[in-house]
Amino acid sequence: MSLEPGNTPLVCLDRLNTTDTVTLWAKLEGYNPSGSAKDRTAHAILAAADLQPGAVIVESSSGNLGVAMSREAVLGGWTFHCVVDPRANRATVATMRAYGAVVHEVTAPDPETGDWLAARRARVAELLTELPDAVCLDQYSNKAAFTAHDEGTMREIVEQLGHAPDHLLVAVSTTGTIGGCLRRINREGLGTEVIAVDAEGSVLFDGVRGTRHLPGFGAGVMPELAASVHPDRVLRITDRDSVAAARKLARTEGILCGASGGAVVAGVEKLLPELTGDVVLILHDGGTNYVDTIYNDDWVEETL
Repeated sequence: MSLEPGNTPLVCLDRLNTTDTVTLWAKLEGYNPSGSAKDRTAHAILAAADLQPGAVIVESSSGNLGVAMSREAVLGGWTFHCVVDPRANRATVATMRAYGAVVHEVTAPDPETGDWLAARRARVAELLTELPDAVCLDQYSNKAAFTAHDEGTMREIVEQLGHAPDHLLVAVSTTGTIGGCLRRINREGLGTEVIAVDAEGSVLFDGVRGTRHLPGFGAGVMPELAASVHPDRVLRITDRDSVAAARKLARTEGILCGASGGAVVAGVEKLLPELTGDVVLILHDGGTNYVDTIYNDDWVEETL
């Protein structure tokens, strides 16, 4: 029996919570097989594609999707090529290679937009012409991502709580996670307020392009999935606030989260005075791969 994604813990954050008007919960997606919510996405995308052993897959990733696809490629008997940029954590890139993935790192941003994601996607297009019969399942447009988080993440949250949460905070990038959660919430009329947590400098949801240093959330190019995603609110969090909140979570709750998790924690701290009831934070990954970056004082001072 192979280890499949899902059934991750939902834990109460009593120490972080500073109010008696809410119960604060965290959905710990770092407990998926390769360490992030992207395990759900990769599994769903590849299951829908029904590839034969020996297939060649090419994908762009800021890190976690690449790791998840690398692991799935081992189980499916596929060859996986992943295009990353210099912002990807070195530990994450090393993990992809440990699974046998071929990693291609772009060395300069897109010359027209200055964006790294655009550069990565351009390199994917090149690889599809260079590698015979290669396919790109495209995490930025593939609606199987919605299915993964509708039938997986949001279903689990409701079952674990015993009811729908009053508020849900989700970091956004491809918008697959938040889109899937919204699909279930809207279909079942759950009444949950859904709050997108985005990076300052991201173009998602009418954001203004700017410099971003943290991988895993925000976008420099609008993903196709985002066209059908309509959160109730959008919060934009700075890199430094994300780092500070991730460190605070580690020191108060003993939970080491990634950069996007830090942004979600920073977001809920801003909103706590006005929230009531059950508030769920989706923490997309753990923080082990970030110990040399967001948990490293020298890196933070040199980079942010």
